[in-house]
Amino acid sequence: MNADTARVATTLARTHLVNAIGDGAFYVTFALYFTHVVGLSATRFGLGVSLAWGAGFLASMPLGHLADRIGPRRAAVALAAGTAVAVAVLPVARGFPAFLVVICAYGVCQSGLIAARQALLTRLVEPAERTRVRARLQSRINGGLALGSVVGAIALALDTRAAYVTVLALDAVAFGIAALLLSRLPSGTAPTPVAGGERALTVLRDRPYAVLTLLNAVMLLYMPLLSLVIPLWIVAATEAPTWMAAVVLALNTVSVMLWQMRVARRVTDVSSAARTVRTAGLVMLGACAVFAVTGSTPSPGLTCVVLVVAGLLQVLAEMLQAAGSWELSFGLAPAGRHGLYQGMYNSGIPLARILGPAALTGLILGYGATGWLILGVLIAVAGLATVPVTRWAARRRPVGILAE
Repeated sequence: MNADTARVATTLARTHLVNAIGDGAFYVTFALYFTHVVGLSATRFGLGVSLAWGAGFLASMPLGHLADRIGPRRAAVALAAGTAVAVAVLPVARGFPAFLVVICAYGVCQSGLIAARQALLTRLVEPAERTRVRARLQSRINGGLALGSVVGAIALALDTRAAYVTVLALDAVAFGIAALLLSRLPSGTAPTPVAGGERALTVLRDRPYAVLTLLNAVMLLYMPLLSLVIPLWIVAATEAPTWMAAVVLALNTVSVMLWQMRVARRVTDVSSAARTVRTAGLVMLGACAVFAVTGSTPSPGLTCVVLVVAGLLQVLAEMLQAAGSWELSFGLAPAGRHGLYQGMYNSGIPLARILGPAALTGLILGYGATGWLILGVLIAVAGLATVPVTRWAARRRPVGILAE
């Protein structure tokens, strides 16, 4: 890694760390703030959040397109600042209509920011280093989320309006600092000039990339597991103490911090990325099978041990899938169109946030061990399909993009 790339990677790492600290505190507290302090019903709150991520899903590609047209640095700065404003306004959004408007603005800015930052990374980091740099950023994100969750836990312990508003202010300031840090990055080379309509249609006509986006969205169904499904599963179906949910979450966070960069080293091109995603699917199938066993283990102690094993398999699958998917999204996007293509590929994130909670709670809590196995098979099939679809996508790209 040369000196310029190292400086860019360091600045991006600081940006993601600051964002993650604010987000960690925000995610821990904002549901209780709006339901217990503001007084929204749980149903209205959940509806608002779902609509917000739905808006983010719809905005991902248009905002990625915008990043290509005006430059990803400028777009990232504007969207980070927009997120800061949305979070800062949340404390005065006390009725459901106001809450809905502001939380949708938050979801749109967050989804667009993901695409813009990914496009900025591709602009400023040489192809051979992109996945390794992205792994470093993911490590910082998990570290920041852990620190932020501690701040959020303090606010929960105080359980006052002032404490919750302080957390929202912290998150807004964090995004403001992120916007400032992003503004100090170089803009990189100018994108290839292409007519806006032609560029927008390109990604929609790119069928193999669209299929890879869908497969990635299926594999991202693991996202609600740690925060929602596993805690509910532990309480409803196992003999383990409820605090094991926190153990599994902490195990995941620490593992990503320590090992994500090492796992990413195995990914060197789109061919190795596809094989890594395939492995991730099979490992996730194993994790789901082990989670399924926890519903019938005979003692709390043994259940705790099995949950740890399942958690380790799950985080390994998560790290493998992340490293492979980053390289695929970078390596198969045409030059000059990374914003649009990242917007499409990463639209699976808000989609998983919309569909995942209801789908997985119904599947796993409704069908038990069978539900776990269905989820594992679904993700494994998506992982296996990634290899042939990647070859299909590579045939539409310049010769040599896919190493045999």
